[in-house]
Amino acid sequence: MEAATLDKSIRIAAFAHVRRLTELHSHLTSTELRPGFVFQGERVPLLNERRGIFKPRQMQYLLSIKTVFPKPGAKVWYDDQREVHRQIFEGDETVDYAFMGQDPNSADNRWLREAYENAIPIIYFLGVAPGRYQAFLPAFISSWDSRSLKAGVAFGSVEHGLIPPSEGPERRYALRTIKQRLHQATFREAVIAAYCGRCALSGLPEPLLLDAAHIVADAHERLGQPVVSNGLPLSKIHHAAFDAHLIGIDPDVEIHVSERLLSQNDGPMLDALKQLNGRRIRLPDRIRDRPDRDRLAARYEIFRFAST
Repeated sequence: MEAATLDKSIRIAAFAHVRRLTELHSHLTSTELRPGFVFQGERVPLLNERRGIFKPRQMQYLLSIKTVFPKPGAKVWYDDQREVHRQIFEGDETVDYAFMGQDPNSADNRWLREAYENAIPIIYFLGVAPGRYQAFLPAFISSWDSRSLKAGVAFGSVEHGLIPPSEGPERRYALRTIKQRLHQATFREAVIAAYCGRCALSGLPEPLLLDAAHIVADAHERLGQPVVSNGLPLSKIHHAAFDAHLIGIDPDVEIHVSERLLSQNDGPMLDALKQLNGRRIRLPDRIRDRPDRDRLAARYEIFRFAST
């Protein structure tokens, strides 16, 4: 099989494998990524854990790039570690990706240039918390600048397959989708980590069964920001009850169960919800991560109105 055909076949298999991983996991870690995948009986890695730019030996072109999320207090080696989230949320069409080192002609940086010149679709593993990634694909190297030692990254869409997005509306549309996913991922990671992976109402200690619920919806201009103090980690059923205003939380973090639920008698699941009435939610250790009183008050008023 010629190199270009082999590369495309492996690339399609890699994309399919990563999409399956993202359907199974809210974020990806080295546990999911380190094994890579098997193509025609041979293991193909997805990334290099020590470097951000990766091309498997079996492939002709770059397969993936990675930006880590720095640990608190850790050294930030590249500007894109600090800037890429801001660029996605504030940007228009593309984000910057720093070269590896200072030599634009090093192998890693040549791979970026080749991907740019040949419009190669790649996977972008973007850190959303230390050691945790969201995979965005297809992504494309949209520019390569040896003077600034930076490449540009544009995001594609499922609708357009492996074809680079044209400049303008297509790129902006794709970036809006990335913003939404990144917002959800970073907010969820921060909220669940603040509460040590437990539901704020029940104490359920399984992060895979938890959502990060907004206290005030993100559409609210003044109070809807994606900050930890506007979030609660809730199990699926508690999140549903909270969003349906069957459970309310007042500014003193006391839990209120609606009369609609209290008046029903239908098994242990309902009893578990009813028993929350009058209790206080579990709070994070850090005071700054605790639910904001103004947001709780605004949400509690909606609960009271819905309960009348």
